[in-house]
Amino acid sequence: MTDFADMVEGYRRFRAKGWTEQRERWSQLSQGQDPKVMVVACSDSRVDPMQIFDVAPGEIFTVRNVANLVPPFETSKGYHGVSAAVEFAVTQLEVPEVVVMGHASCGGCAAALSGGFKDSKPGEGGFISDWVGLLDDARDKVKADFGDGADAKRELEHEAVRVSIANLRTFPFVADREAAGTLKLRGAYFAIADGQLHVMDDDGVFAPA
Repeated sequence: MTDFADMVEGYRRFRAKGWTEQRERWSQLSQGQDPKVMVVACSDSRVDPMQIFDVAPGEIFTVRNVANLVPPFETSKGYHGVSAAVEFAVTQLEVPEVVVMGHASCGGCAAALSGGFKDSKPGEGGFISDWVGLLDDARDKVKADFGDGADAKRELEHEAVRVSIANLRTFPFVADREAAGTLKLRGAYFAIADGQLHVMDDDGVFAPA
């Protein structure tokens, strides 16, 4: 298993080869970034968007969190990390596309489905429970239609993408740009076991890319 010492060795390989081979690219990036896509993805170690989409440094602006969730727009005081990232990407970088990418075997969605951390204290699962509570309505719908098995888990993973896209549309600066045709919201889902990417259509249906 990789530890920090292994990561430092990896950096040295990158510095000697990868960075050197793309030195002009890194020089350009040192002057600023101009990505055309924002990706909202899960923090899960198995689903790195740069690897899955095979993109170079500077190509995508990424925010990652448990279950690839975007909360709805709100103006209460607090630390709105995901909202700040969305705001920066859309209003400052002016990306023309935002992609929400879910994935199979998502632990956050599993927690939402089971309610395993419900009523837990912060530090004992409480932060997780509060966060995946964004999926409460979707969970109730999924359980009513699919029960608690593998089909339900996969459907809630799909729902996490749909919920995040719906929440993105509650941000006025997102809705305005989407209505003007300058911003496109897209959904995707990565199946870890077979490496298949599924893309969501305008009706919320996922199909292999």
